[in-house]
This record gives sequence, C-alpha cells and structure tokens, in this order.
Amino acid sequence: MGGQADGRSGGTLAWCTALLSAAGLLTAFPPDRLTAQVGHEPGQSPYHDVRRGGVGVLTFGYLGGSRGSVDVGLSDGKTGGIRYEVLFGAIGASLGLAYGRTNRYVVNPFRDTLSRKTGPSNNDVVLADAGLQLVLTGRKTWRGFAPYVGGALGVAIGSTSPRDSGGYKFGTKFTIAPNAGLRWYPARRLSVRGDFRLVLWKLNYPLQYKAGDPTDHVPVLAPSAALTEWTAHPWATIGVGWTF
Repeated sequence: MGGQADGRSGGTLAWCTALLSAAGLLTAFPPDRLTAQVGHEPGQSPYHDVRRGGVGVLTFGYLGGSRGSVDVGLSDGKTGGIRYEVLFGAIGASLGLAYGRTNRYVVNPFRDTLSRKTGPSNNDVVLADAGLQLVLTGRKTWRGFAPYVGGALGVAIGSTSPRDSGGYKFGTKFTIAPNAGLRWYPARRLSVRGDFRLVLWKLNYPLQYKAGDPTDHVPVLAPSAALTEWTAHPWATIGVGWTF
C-alpha cells in the first residue's frame, strides 16, 4: 500500500512539474510573440487596413472606341468627372458623373458617297453610372496598393448638335461598363487610382440611311443591314481621392 501511495505521489509530482514548466515557457514566449514568429511584426507587415469612410474622387481621362459602321458614333474625347466610393468589406460601391468633349462625323444620306460625310464635329457627352467593385486584397492594401475588378451600369447623354438631314442623333444611351483598376494609398486619407473600363452602348440609325441618294443611288446602309449596332469604347481615367 505504501508503495502504491508513493507511486501516485511521484506521478502527481511529475505532472505538476510538467504543467509548471509549460506555464513558464508560455510566460517567457507569450502568444503574440509566437504568432509574430510565424507571420510579420505588426509594424513590418505589408498589409494595412484601408481607412473607413466615403471617398470623393476627382477624375481625368480619355474616351475612345468605335464610331460604328456608319462612322457617326461618339468617340475620341477628354473627360473630367467626379466619383463617390464607399467600401463594405471587400465589396465597394460607386456613383460617377463625367463630362466628355467627344466628336462625331455627320453623314448626309442625300449626297453621293464622296461628299456625304463631313467632320468631325463636336458632340459632347455626359456619362453617369453606378457600379460595384471587388477589391482583391479585401479591406486592406498590399504595400499601399489595392487592385480591383468590377462593373457599372449607367447612361450616356449626347448633346443636341450636330444634326444631320438623315435624322440621326445620339440621344440617350444605356451603358454597360466592365472595369478594372488599381488604387494606391500614399497616406491614410489620400489615394491615387487608375481605372480602365470598356463602355458599351447601342447606336440607332434612321431608316433614311437605307434609301439611295439621288446621284449614285448608293444607300448609307445596305437594305439587309440592321438599324442598331453595339459599339465598344475604352475609357481610361486617373483620379485623386480623399477619404472623409
């Protein structure tokens, strides 16, 4: 019996010694230090949180792209605008308004093929959109950078001039714009970003474009051609943002 008691006492003493030793090790190397050995020290991590709040952005860019098969679509103009952005975790939402100094050619379907097209003439456009973006680094930056992909829906509103005798006008178009970009945060509130999007809208041609001119009887559009056409417009912008 005495031997069994001594065995139990010796076992209990061994367990107590082991527990005290483990506690001593944890005291010497606390959890935050153990974690830091696996990852980065907080002050040296390449990842930093993005400041919460809405972001006002001032943008400048250039809108190009196709004028369509008839060559009367808007294109080739500098743009300036404003944008408001807000982050919800890795998902961001934005509202944008921009003005473009674009131009287009004017086509007179009543003239012969050599003289029917004139221009280009100024035809400015207003672009308004609402979009969503997925930030690839979440609500953090990697060494100050945060790339994103997304898309936007909006409208493009053309000015009323110039008008051609065939009845064509740009009017108001529904737009679809997939986009990608990169934000750089040199300071907590200040950000610089580059954005590239492909703006898609549909042109509508007047029926008069299918009637032949009095001289050579060649129509602007072939009788079998469609009166609508989607055109794609690369739009590159740079912007400076401030987080409120």
